[in-house]
Amino acid sequence: MSREAMIHKLPAAYERLHAYGPEFGGDEEGNHGATNHGPMAVETMVRRGLDINVEHWLDRYVLRLAELPEASEIIRPDQWRRALGQARRLPDWTAYFRYELSEHPWPDVLARWWPRLLPGIVAGSTHGVIRVGHSVCALRSAGDAPAPQMLDELAHGLAFWAARYRELAGVAAPAGTLAPEQALQAVTRLSDQSGFIAHRLDRLERSEGWVPSLRALAPAASAEDVPARLEALVDGATGAYLRFGHGSPVLLVHAATAPNAVLRVLPVLPTEQWLPSFTAAWAAVTAVIATYAPARPAPYGEIVRRYPEPTPADALQRAAEHGDEHVLKFADTAAEAYDRTGDPGLLAASLHAGRLIDPP
Repeated sequence: MSREAMIHKLPAAYERLHAYGPEFGGDEEGNHGATNHGPMAVETMVRRGLDINVEHWLDRYVLRLAELPEASEIIRPDQWRRALGQARRLPDWTAYFRYELSEHPWPDVLARWWPRLLPGIVAGSTHGVIRVGHSVCALRSAGDAPAPQMLDELAHGLAFWAARYRELAGVAAPAGTLAPEQALQAVTRLSDQSGFIAHRLDRLERSEGWVPSLRALAPAASAEDVPARLEALVDGATGAYLRFGHGSPVLLVHAATAPNAVLRVLPVLPTEQWLPSFTAAWAAVTAVIATYAPARPAPYGEIVRRYPEPTPADALQRAAEHGDEHVLKFADTAAEAYDRTGDPGLLAASLHAGRLIDPP
């Protein structure tokens, strides 16, 4: 991210987007709603320096959005647990985190709230943690003097996560022997993958395959191993999209972007929070795969051959031309995974998402 873009373009986009709520068109946990991806998408565009007019993109995007409701009741420091998971309290949570970030350094606020929110990582189809991850990218780039709008974006991200908080029952830490790629393929799918995500998660928690799927992954031996293990998980989930993306092209993107958000936040967290973060990230990935991925995979090699010799620049530019927020975020994750591994299949997964997901 260039200093000019960091100082002007991204804060201006955030300020414009903060007039709107984090959801539109209904209630994502039950009534055909969708999540406002604007802040996450523009952070990707600006950081990557993509050839896309951010202002024009926003002109079209904000037409979808609903206004941010007014706050109604103060959340007091000793009463925050009562407000967790209460969607109607979203404006109150936003006001709460704005105050916290005005009084304390943002890494301190994040370190305090991360373990409180982590058990609810599936909140809003994992968009809470993903929005926070993109916000942290911007704040880390800004250094010691982030623009107020960047702090405000973190407040909005944390508020959405808290208001949509939803714990997964039965979460167990990895305790198996499988590498991420193998463990992802071994996840037990729900036999009934109908309904909204809230309904699917209810069935998942009651299913016999939920806990064994979680335990099958090889654990991180220590906190110091977590960054590399998370990277491998993101890489595996990105490649898995080639096999399973056709089942639910939009939702299955989050199997990669959610753990990548955790990976991005990891450097600013206390080390003692790293192992729980790895467990939560794997639980989120497992939940998405189990509830949306088809039982029968697509032919990996055949799909890869459709996209010969892609480059990160090509994948990112194709995503910019496509214009969909999920394709943009997935291309960003795929480019990072490629930089680590040199595996062209990961870039092919990004291009494949652009083929499966309809342009806006």
